[in-house]
Amino acid sequence: MTLLNAPPTFNWTPATLTDLPTVGEPIRSLDRDVEGGPGARLRAAREAGLRFRSEFATSGVPASVVTCDLVTLPYPTRFGLFRATKALAPFLSITNRMLVIRWNDSDGRPRVLLFEPSDVELGRKTPYFAELLRRTPKPVAEMVTTIHGTVLGHLTRLGIRPEEVDYILFDHLHTQDLRRWIGTTAFQDDLGKHTEAIFPNAKVIVQRDELLGMANLHPLQTPWYQPAAYRDVPLEAFLPIDGSVLLGPGVAIIKTPGHVFGNQSLVLNTSTGIWVSSENVIAAECLTPEHSRLPGLASWSRSWQQEVILNANTIETTADQYNSIILEKTIADRAQADPRFLQFFPSSELTPLWTNPGTSPTFRHFAITHSA
Repeated sequence: MTLLNAPPTFNWTPATLTDLPTVGEPIRSLDRDVEGGPGARLRAAREAGLRFRSEFATSGVPASVVTCDLVTLPYPTRFGLFRATKALAPFLSITNRMLVIRWNDSDGRPRVLLFEPSDVELGRKTPYFAELLRRTPKPVAEMVTTIHGTVLGHLTRLGIRPEEVDYILFDHLHTQDLRRWIGTTAFQDDLGKHTEAIFPNAKVIVQRDELLGMANLHPLQTPWYQPAAYRDVPLEAFLPIDGSVLLGPGVAIIKTPGHVFGNQSLVLNTSTGIWVSSENVIAAECLTPEHSRLPGLASWSRSWQQEVILNANTIETTADQYNSIILEKTIADRAQADPRFLQFFPSSELTPLWTNPGTSPTFRHFAITHSA
């Protein structure tokens, strides 16, 4: 794993991205350009979240939301629970999940969105995880990693053909290799073939900031991205957006910078109220740490007067990530199963494992399930 700044591996520039189409209806209530420092931006985030909550609740609901487990894997405790944890275990476990969202546009056209459809096999080539695997004995790696299913296997079970997928969305592109999903323009040595798109009609919705940042990574970013995997993907497969957009009835993407510069979160209006999903935190209790039984979280939150616990494997702009989590916290409804916690669904959710003492979550969502 190199920590040096890698040279650009593809020619994405503001000019080339400007020529691409975009998608969605801009959400003006979430515009947060304010004068002043991070404290002023924090206050603006709370105010914007309250405005957006009331209007989004009237936007309708999608036809269905289904949750699909992909993989449970180890993750450094000091990253996932930032400085708050007192757990002795160096690693905790997180479960990556895909959401499949369906709705009909105003003209009746059916839409399918895949949120976090990670190619788990190719994701292992991420520099950080590749180095971790190299240093971990295979029996140990197999013991702490569980494959629950594949993207294509879940879609087959749901009766969704690959060509029916309209949109692919990630909160950010850490670890993601999209070559099999959107195809390549040249032969791929490591795959041994020229890859045709498995999802031929799908477009990847991504913040323009992140696409530009990936073309010239900072050393803080290099362990977590696979820039070479984007060298030969077709640029026209991307739909860059600038900020927050309403994508369909009860389906929105909001810009939540901080974890990465171009971070974004999925917001859903469902039969149980409003949900927010991202990897800004790894457990619902990280938004209300005063109710957490995880060692250290409640006391750290009180001592430092910080009301959220960041997922901090990258701290590109930590204050902005904090503010983005407050925005998410302001928007999400209370959980019906336990109102102490919010309907925040971590795209990678903290999962108990006997090898990781002190990291068993107080509360888990497991899934978002909705049918109109």
